[in-house]
Amino acid sequence: MLEPHPSSAGPAVMAEPDVLQTHPLYATDRDLVDRLLAVTAPVDQDLVELARLAMRYEGFPGAHDLQDDLAKTLRLWALDRQQLHQRTRAIWAAGHRPGALAQQEPVGSGFDTADQTND
Repeated sequence: MLEPHPSSAGPAVMAEPDVLQTHPLYATDRDLVDRLLAVTAPVDQDLVELARLAMRYEGFPGAHDLQDDLAKTLRLWALDRQQLHQRTRAIWAAGHRPGALAQQEPVGSGFDTADQTND
């Protein structure tokens, strides 16, 4: 006897929980996680990146290698999730903004012709 098609079973049929998904940012996140794994003394930006990625992949049905490496990074830095979030909240409260360092770097020669006087 033929089984009914799953779509005809009604609303009681749910998606399979074992289906793994690929995150659209996996490739760039993989590179970042690899870099974080190599850090022995994390600076503020490293902590912020780790917290951001941990939140992104928390509960995500896939990218288990990234999730495992994020947990490994926490262990290597002797932190747990609560400590990481406490430290990153303090970093943000102190005025951290993504990309702020890049904006502070001088561009060009620094020669400003507006300060010159014409004699």
